[in-house]
Amino acid sequence: MEGLGFAGAFAGAFDDIVDSGLGWLGDNAGALFDFVRAVLEGFYGAVFWVLSIPPFYMIAVAFALIGWRVVGLRFGVLAGAALVGCALMGLWPETMSTLALVISSTILALLVAIPAGVLTGFAPKVDRSLEPVLDLVQTLPPYIYLLPGIALLGYGPATALAATFVVAVPPAFRLTALGIRLTPNEFVELGQSTGMTNWQMFAKIRLPFAVPSIMAGINQSLMMAFGMVVIAGIVGSGGLGETIYKAVRTLDIAKSIDGAIAIVILTIVLDRLTQGAARLGSQPGYGGGK
Repeated sequence: MEGLGFAGAFAGAFDDIVDSGLGWLGDNAGALFDFVRAVLEGFYGAVFWVLSIPPFYMIAVAFALIGWRVVGLRFGVLAGAALVGCALMGLWPETMSTLALVISSTILALLVAIPAGVLTGFAPKVDRSLEPVLDLVQTLPPYIYLLPGIALLGYGPATALAATFVVAVPPAFRLTALGIRLTPNEFVELGQSTGMTNWQMFAKIRLPFAVPSIMAGINQSLMMAFGMVVIAGIVGSGGLGETIYKAVRTLDIAKSIDGAIAIVILTIVLDRLTQGAARLGSQPGYGGGK
């Protein structure tokens, strides 16, 4: 019983520290978080605006052509038809909102993850020291990242973007660092023997060999972003996640199924496109190291 009392006291003290810390940040760094919120929402709004300008059939045709080029004709036709199906279900604005959230958060994550992964690929000790942090980020329940976001950024797309950014960074970071580390030694020695500078060695040898791994990281980041964007519907992020959340609250089963189908369509289309791009990137003439 004494041990349980100590554990309860420790948990209470820890909770007080967390609450006090969030309160202190809100009181003393409110202007900073307002700025961050404005930047995140502005970036998301710009991406959503670009996706909202063309009619749905033009977006569907664009994805069909990209799918044809990257994956194959059959997939391109199916991808375009599936996106038209999202419009026919009356969920086109929500579909584009979700796509904008995923694209925005993934771009932000990759802007951090890929350069950091390249740097840590050259520093194995730093990479090993970051492993526990990455493990923690990837094993915590995804919705846990929404709570501090709500406290500091409020409800809306900014919190969804911040939380999605957190879960999308580790896959791209890890696979980028792995790609840099896995450059065959014989090619590194060949570059050194020909007098290449460090930059030439990176651009002409290490990076081409790392492209398939980097593309796999981008693919995994996109998949993590999709999962988080759906969960983020509970904070008013908009898009299909919020549509499903509202449908569940009102027991609108049909609408929730429509939203789930639209999310599956988006996820499969982007997954296959990034996998196809990874295969192209590994081929001679596309920057691959083979």
